[in-house]
Amino acid sequence: MSDAGVRALFPYVAETRGVVVRVSVSFLAEQSEPDKGRWFWAYHIRLENKGKTAVQLLHRHWTITDGRGAHHEVRGEGVVGEQPVIDPGASYDYVSGCPLQTPTGAMQGDYLMVSEDGSSFTVDIPRFPLIGPVVAR
Repeated sequence: MSDAGVRALFPYVAETRGVVVRVSVSFLAEQSEPDKGRWFWAYHIRLENKGKTAVQLLHRHWTITDGRGAHHEVRGEGVVGEQPVIDPGASYDYVSGCPLQTPTGAMQGDYLMVSEDGSSFTVDIPRFPLIGPVVAR
């Protein structure tokens, strides 16, 4: 896939120490219930290792902001039950989801990574919007 194609699929991008984090997000109408105050999004993350050594994702940290400005912090080991090792030139993809009680919001965060030499570093996850459909009232 061309660079332009990747940018179109993953419009939100951040790079830290050779680790590129790409994000795409989709509103999931079939899992949302606006009349009950529930909106749901899926986000697809692609981690690319452009460095010269393998890295492993150990922990995740998210800051989720709803449409009212309330912040919710999420921390945990790995992603989707895994702590992937990403070799140089390789990538790792996963999909997860986020429910909110408002039709808009945003997410951003970071991953704690460790490289082959044992040094750890934080990789930024770019901020991306969570935008549900506009509903006329």
